[in-house]
Amino acid sequence: MSEANTQHGDLKVTQIRSGAHAKPKTRGTLRALGLGRIGKTNTLPDRPEIRGMLARVPHLVTVDVEVEDASESS
Repeated sequence: MSEANTQHGDLKVTQIRSGAHAKPKTRGTLRALGLGRIGKTNTLPDRPEIRGMLARVPHLVTVDVEVEDASESS
């Protein structure tokens, strides 16, 4: 198992720009991330599916990584 898979953390995602001008697929991605308004923040698990969605909208969001301690999850 790789080191990236052993550390489970969360991603704190904040919308910084409007998605009103964006294509419908991009707006749908924002909604799937639990966003929809400028300034709204959501905490999501650090998973490949979420990373893929964030890769679609990097110009609209900021991402902060919050890593949990390994001792807490054991």
